[in-house]
Amino acid sequence: MYKLYSMQRSGNSYKVRLALTVLDVPYHAIEIDILRGESRTPDFLAKNPSGQVPLLEVAEGRYLAESNAILWYVAIGTRLAPDSPIERAEALQWMFFEQHALEPNIGAAYFWLSLVKGGRDLQTHALDDWMERGYAALQVMENHLRTHDFFAAGQLTIADIALYAYTHLADQCDFDLTTFPSVRAWLRRIEQQPGFITMDGSAASSGNAAVGIARA
Repeated sequence: MYKLYSMQRSGNSYKVRLALTVLDVPYHAIEIDILRGESRTPDFLAKNPSGQVPLLEVAEGRYLAESNAILWYVAIGTRLAPDSPIERAEALQWMFFEQHALEPNIGAAYFWLSLVKGGRDLQTHALDDWMERGYAALQVMENHLRTHDFFAAGQLTIADIALYAYTHLADQCDFDLTTFPSVRAWLRRIEQQPGFITMDGSAASSGNAAVGIARA
């Protein structure tokens, strides 16, 4: 069974939990609170020198970091990974987009405005840039979703899961999705998928929840 080190309120961690539950793959979750420095302990750094979550133990003593790499690993051979080379490349294209255009802006805004006490005051110099670039990323997504139900292969893939994690948090960090109707429809489409769970783990159907959640 996989062992997943994650933080409940982390969008990157949520991606992995969502993929595993959609695929009905059991795992044991260990909560790591990065705000309390739990990812910077010697024990955790021995597992992942970058000191980040999520981190998946795929076999005893063997660890895989980086949320989108983990998504690809768990999705190989399942319905979440496209079969054809071009569709796989298109899924990867959107996953790269998520990491360079969406997560650094909406993800950063969410972290500092929603998770860090006093974060807005600490990051006033960066907020305008996050908003400008975050809205630009949302517009790229909106343009695609006007003519597509999903981001690759005409079906739910790990590209959608990667993009969903922080997009669904946008309204918690000053972004207004009113002018992005196709994005909002896509969010609802993801939430209607079998096995979907919310970020706090609710709405998991029987058999889809993590086997256990423990503190580090």
